[in-house]
Amino acid sequence: MREAGRVVANVLAAVRDASGVGVKPIDLDRLARRMLHEAGAVSSFEHYHPRWAPIPYPAVICLSVNEAIVHGIPDARPLRGGDILSIDFGAAVDGLHADAAITVPIGDVDEAGMRLIRTTEAALQAGIAAARPGNRLGDIGAAVGTIGRGAGFGLAENLGGHGVGDAMHEDPHVANEGTPGRGLKLQAGLVIAIEPMFIEGGHDEHDLRADGWTVATSDGSRAAHQEHTLAVTKDGPMVLTLP
Repeated sequence: MREAGRVVANVLAAVRDASGVGVKPIDLDRLARRMLHEAGAVSSFEHYHPRWAPIPYPAVICLSVNEAIVHGIPDARPLRGGDILSIDFGAAVDGLHADAAITVPIGDVDEAGMRLIRTTEAALQAGIAAARPGNRLGDIGAAVGTIGRGAGFGLAENLGGHGVGDAMHEDPHVANEGTPGRGLKLQAGLVIAIEPMFIEGGHDEHDLRADGWTVATSDGSRAAHQEHTLAVTKDGPMVLTLP
């Protein structure tokens, strides 16, 4: 999984660096696809077909712009200055998966947008710090949710992190809100993805777009998404999706 995590980290960094005003998301998907092939890894996203989706996911990377929270399908509409772009990518090596996401500014982004991005990053780090043996899933959710709510942001309803391993999505569900000391007890060997998704307008509601995949805020406000895959070890959390 650490090898898969390195692939994920390297692709996210390359896509981040290639993003900019006038760049087409579909070209960023081509970049991710090429790097995936060169690394000898397999996409966790392409052809993924949960029961609720009308079609299998058609790309290797999710690119969600502004009010799109997650699962945006790369298209040919160029990115514009002031956009915020969430980049979500998963890869498997020898059948083991890793999954991570970042949100980046495109061109000059206003201070409110940058605050949204920074706060989501801070919540991810707080959630990771809480992923220690003996703690519980509620401790992770409380760490993430306290930061998001404290900043006045909404938390995308029913969306959160998940277990990772032989499949990209496994139990347990890792909620972005929780009660300290409640929920599954964390033990060394557990591997999970923690992924805060904050909504600028302060509401939790979201809608599914006509493409059957893109989840967007109901109020049209912007969203940010950050994610790492980590292992709970006896010495604390080990982030697997770092370069």
